[in-house]
Amino acid sequence: MHPDASPSAKTVLLIEDDLELCALMTDYFGQHGFRVEAVHDGRSGLARALAGTYDLILLDVMLPVLDGFEVLRQMRKRVATPVIMLTARTAQTDRIAGLNAGADDYLPKPFGPEELLARMRAVLRRTGKSEQTEPQIVEAGGVRLNPQTRQVWCRDQPVEVTSIEFDILEILARAAGRTVSRDQLAAVLYQRRATPYERSLDVHISHLRKKLEHDERSVIRTVRGVGYLFAAAGGER
Repeated sequence: MHPDASPSAKTVLLIEDDLELCALMTDYFGQHGFRVEAVHDGRSGLARALAGTYDLILLDVMLPVLDGFEVLRQMRKRVATPVIMLTARTAQTDRIAGLNAGADDYLPKPFGPEELLARMRAVLRRTGKSEQTEPQIVEAGGVRLNPQTRQVWCRDQPVEVTSIEFDILEILARAAGRTVSRDQLAAVLYQRRATPYERSLDVHISHLRKKLEHDERSVIRTVRGVGYLFAAAGGER
């Protein structure tokens, strides 16, 4: 733990085999209010992630023993801790693989520590780590969300969602009946505009549709060339 990190600091698990990078990140983020614990292979990282309670996990893809994708797949069977993947592999297929496995964000190497810090703070804001006062239950189209506990029910049946899927669903459900543009979603989720070739939103929306389908209908519609619409009165493909 960095000596400057306060007892109330957010806890971060860093799973990264580059020892020098771990030391630099532990020091840098310790100066910005985070307590960082570092492990250096996939098996140890998975064990620590399942045994501990962390606010955020930073996960490298290229790890010894178990790679980052497998660590994340196994982790997502038991915990919903937000995960940012770090990798030198920049192919879109790798980014999509990370999102499919349950990552909340994906940052290619090399990266500036300031950018990673901004993304960490954005993920923590999205996952509701700040103080909240009696948030109202959000209900639309047979879907119910509790913003405080981040639980989702569809027709009274619990639905398991990742943290970023919850954020997308909450935005769409609060705007039920109105189209939400891709840029609006990207601005809230990533603090930037959506890029023409970005597939991350499509991947998350696809996952949500499958989880919320009822009688082969989905409450989330695509408005081509614009964005997405949550159909409060029932949906279609």
